[in-house]
Order: sequence, then C-alpha cells, then structure tokens
Amino acid sequence: MSSGFQPAELSFIVALSNAGSLSGAARELGITTSAVSKRLAFIESRVGVPLVNRTTRRMSLTPEGEVLLEHARRILGEIADLDQLLTTSKGVPKGQLRVNATLGFGRLHIAPAISQYVLQYPQVDVQLQLSVDPPPLTDDQFDVCIRFGAPADTRVIARRLAANRRLLCASPKYLEKHGEPKSPSELARHNCICIRQGDEAYGVWRLFTGREGDRTGDAVRVRGNLTTNDGEIAVNWALDGHGILMRAEWDIERYLQSGRLAPVLANYRTPDADIYAVYPQRHQLSARIRTFVDFLSESFKRFK
Repeated sequence: MSSGFQPAELSFIVALSNAGSLSGAARELGITTSAVSKRLAFIESRVGVPLVNRTTRRMSLTPEGEVLLEHARRILGEIADLDQLLTTSKGVPKGQLRVNATLGFGRLHIAPAISQYVLQYPQVDVQLQLSVDPPPLTDDQFDVCIRFGAPADTRVIARRLAANRRLLCASPKYLEKHGEPKSPSELARHNCICIRQGDEAYGVWRLFTGREGDRTGDAVRVRGNLTTNDGEIAVNWALDGHGILMRAEWDIERYLQSGRLAPVLANYRTPDADIYAVYPQRHQLSARIRTFVDFLSESFKRFK
C-alpha cells in the first residue's frame, strides 16, 4: 500500500520521462543504470502498478505512468512557486524552467536570450527544447511555450512579445530570370518554396489588401519543387534562387537589408502571427516565469 509520494520520487519520474531511457536518466541523475532500475522497481512495487514499459530498444510510460507524470510536473511546479511565495527570497527566481520554441526562432532568438537571462538569474536552470510542431497547450511538459499567434485556449495566459509580419520574398536572380508577380494570382505560375509546419494549410497562401484587420483577401494555391518543414532550409533555398518564399520578417530581415532577398507583392499583407509567450494560469505568480517573460519582452522590443 502506498504511503504517499515524496517530491524526490516525483522528480525521479519526470527525469525518467525526459531522458527517454533508464541509461539516459542515469546520466542526468548522476547515478548508475542499475540504481535507476532498482529505484523504479521500488516505486512500482510500492504503488502496486507498473509505471514503465521496458523493451530492449526503448522505454515508454504505462497509462498509470502517464497519469503520474502529469501530476508530478504540476505538483513540482506548484511546490517551486509556493516556496518563492512564502520565503524571503520570493523575488529571486530559482528552480527549473522548461521552455519550448520552434526550431528557427528558437535557435536565432530564444537560445541567445536564455544565455543572457541565466547570467542575470543564475539560480534558474533552463531546459530549452526546440520542435517543428508545437506541443498541445494542455501538455504540462513545458512551463513557457513561444508561439506564433494568440491561442484561443482560455486556460493559458498569452503575453504578446512582438509583432511578426510574414513577407513574400525571392532572390534578385530568381526575379530577374522569371519576372516579378504583379498580383496574387500570378503566384500560381511561379516556383514557390513551401513549408509544412503546425496546423497551417499547406500550399495555400492568403494575402490581404486594405486596412489592418480587413479579413477580405485572396487565398492562392501555390506549388513548387522544393518543400521542407524547416524554415532555415527554406530561406537558404530562396537565397539560392529557387523560388518565392513566405517567411517571417524576423527570419529574413537581414537578407532584405543586404539585398540578397527582395520583397515580392509588398502592397499585400499576410495573416498576422505575432509572437507570444504562453504559460498556464497557475504559473502567473511564479518568479522564474514572470522574470523570464519580462526578459523576453524587453529583448524583443526591436521587433515591436
């Protein structure tokens, strides 16, 4: 019969899940693989249900293990927040901070910001995970997710960090060879570099005219012989002269300024995708999350 979980056991389960294997957890915890196995077996024996499916190649949590993991992450986060709220050091952020961001933006902007943040707040341990597709907002795996566009989910707090305009662009040599489209409909005859990311409609570009907020516009189906799920690769293809690309201004501004890329259909707007920091409502009093989001907001002022 279970006598109740201890915080150390909850931390162990989270570390095991994050590592993805017993050996990986052993490296993260600084103990032997056999010690990890024995500790897991002890917890499973005490609670009376298996928590991990073990195979020769991989490890996965059982349904009971998934339930435990979800609660462990929530409880550990609340313990850390409570500690800061009730102690004299509540204004000093400390503890673990789990951040998720997209590949390109994460590499170019979030990682450098984290580097500066931990210099100012050395008691915070930051874990950054970059992914092509953002995790569900209901997933408790991360404390802060950097998203494009305001989420509709009311269970989370979304703080706008910066504006994010998507622009159409191409290399001057591509436009010199193939001509520049004068209207959205002409994009259909051009080679367009497409990106498969998230839930966005693949191969459909929406362009708007008129004032900001006007939702009337053209939905253009585009095609091309190059497709990727990595924005950085798509930008490099555009630089090589392979076609027209729709990409966020933050990703291509340096190439527009240098002339390596040129704007296309500059009089048209594309759907807004402003940059947001998203985190659960229960974390709004957390010093580490508050200071991190404030730090990002200050860092991204040049985008506003």
